Amino acid sequence: MKIGVPKEIKNNESRVGMTPAGVFELINRNHTVYVQSTAGEGSGFFDEDYLEVGAIILDTIEEVYASSDMIVKVKEPIASEYPLVKPNQIIFTYFHFASSEQLTLAMLKSEAVCIAYETVEDEDGSLPLLTPMSEVAGRMAIQQGAKYLEKPIKGRGVLLGGVPGVPPGKVLVLGAGVVGVQAAKMAAGLGAHVTIMDINMKRLRYVNDIMPNHVVTEFSSVYNIKKHIKTHDLIIGGVLIKGGKAPKLITRDMLKEMRPGTVLIDVAVDQGGCIETTKPTTHENPTFIIDDIVHYCVANMPGAVPYTSTMALTNVTLPYVLKLADMGWEEACKQDASLSKGLNIVKGEIVYDGIAESFGWTSKMMEPK
Repeated sequence: MKIGVPKEIKNNESRVGMTPAGVFELINRNHTVYVQSTAGEGSGFFDEDYLEVGAIILDTIEEVYASSDMIVKVKEPIASEYPLVKPNQIIFTYFHFASSEQLTLAMLKSEAVCIAYETVEDEDGSLPLLTPMSEVAGRMAIQQGAKYLEKPIKGRGVLLGGVPGVPPGKVLVLGAGVVGVQAAKMAAGLGAHVTIMDINMKRLRYVNDIMPNHVVTEFSSVYNIKKHIKTHDLIIGGVLIKGGKAPKLITRDMLKEMRPGTVLIDVAVDQGGCIETTKPTTHENPTFIIDDIVHYCVANMPGAVPYTSTMALTNVTLPYVLKLADMGWEEACKQDASLSKGLNIVKGEIVYDGIAESFGWTSKMMEPK
């Protein structure tokens, strides 16, 4: 099979779809890999590295799409890429369709086979291709939150870990999934007081077992969220609904209950956000302020640490890329139930439950109500 690795063109996205080591494995199985020139530079991988393992370097993104049976990338195609996607072409990437009607319509029109990293699902319900980026984002959320709590950036002026004689900052984590647990772990490591909330008691018991005593678990409810937002300095939104939009756990009215300079980090922004006032931002302009509350809503947080993120991503995507290349998408999905759950759109039809419903469509073939 001919596999293409284009350069990411989303704002400040420095990750790349595959490391040279991953490309080597494909070429070792007699596949052809096209890599766009400079695609890996942001992650510390250069054209020479790809040439050394046998890749073919192409100058333009148009050439990569035109030459490839399968495209392996990190972020969803943006508008300038829509016309490049071909019928029957496999696009293997993070899509998050439920957060973008424009993207969904474009991919339906393209007649491509869209396999989303974020919905590949193992038997135990875990999401193996989303997990490493959720781990990165959860940890980064605390790094960014600690920074934006500084007064020069309009934060409350609170040091998360405190100092002797001064209480530590307070962190509220909404969601005890991968993002939430990693965020709680980082915040606890800094010495902050952490409250982590979820509606899944099994997850709360797990968190209670593995975390130190200054991480407190609490059942998530509107009442409890309203209670805690009044006293916490940093609030992390880490809620995930598989393949669907995130629920709005914090409304616009709730901002008035928070202290000026409170920082909100909405890691769920890729899925529409779990905060009503969320709007996607970029690493170039990461924050905005509403009612004196600092919002950080960068939609590709792991893109800020591209070396770590690219390595972690290739570690988990490569086995699936090899299956798709060796067998073709139909046979690979037939043999691998986890991979088959990654199918979102196939040749003009939505095949993943929840996407059409997200837009209120009556049909899974681009016919809005």
